[in-house]
Amino acid sequence: MRGRTLGIDVGRRRIGVALTDELGVTAQGLSVLARQGTDADVQAVADLARRHGCSSIVVGLPRRTDGRLGPEAQQVQAFGARLAEVTGMPVIYWDERFSTAAAEKALIEAGMRRARRRGVVDQVAASLILQSYLDRQRGPEAH
Repeated sequence: MRGRTLGIDVGRRRIGVALTDELGVTAQGLSVLARQGTDADVQAVADLARRHGCSSIVVGLPRRTDGRLGPEAQQVQAFGARLAEVTGMPVIYWDERFSTAAAEKALIEAGMRRARRRGVVDQVAASLILQSYLDRQRGPEAH
């Protein structure tokens, strides 16, 4: 049986984490990790992936609006490579352009206060990234 998929949104200060349901159809926010340094961060994400029986990890890849990769993307790719090394799981990079902005907008529309949004926006962004990946894997007939 294929395991669940973990989705992460790697930011400068926090890492948003999302997880698929057992069937791999929907993504739900799981947590937000405060950045502690690359080795500790990789270990924390690896521990979550193992604890939840994941078989793969989707990592949001920050692209510029024109689609090119910048220095932030290179840092995320280095993080993902280290994560793949530590976990032995496939790491899939997924375009995350505008995911944080979309998450922020959804939380504002839901009436969430600014202080509370700051704590969950990365988790919601990770959910949007992972759900986008899941939807694409199912193909256009699933939409």
